Amino acid sequence: MFAAYVIVTMLAAAFNVYAAYVDFARAEWVIANMTRYGIPRSWLFSLGALKAAGAVGLLIGIRVPSIGVAASLGLALYFIGAIVTVVRSNWYSHLRFPAPFLLLAVTSLVLRLVTRQ
Repeated sequence: MFAAYVIVTMLAAAFNVYAAYVDFARAEWVIANMTRYGIPRSWLFSLGALKAAGAVGLLIGIRVPSIGVAASLGLALYFIGAIVTVVRSNWYSHLRFPAPFLLLAVTSLVLRLVTRQ
């Protein structure tokens, strides 16, 4: 079970590192989506920093369980907020973008809670 936790957690961290990178790089498609969702461009760095911090927390959480739980929970809440934002903007076809991130964060959280290492 611990191996599954490590694999899912590393995958979740990698996804979030990539997401933070495109936020920091200010990719055109990210800016276009944020505009469509009604999110100010000034939030882009902060949103990227939250994803990066979550990724680091997930990796530290492999050795320090409480940090892993906090990081997974924080990322799950972040991506619930992202889903709410997409729904609020009535752009339902974009639900496929935050959903895998939420699934990975929740799976990492559940596996961390049931793993005793």
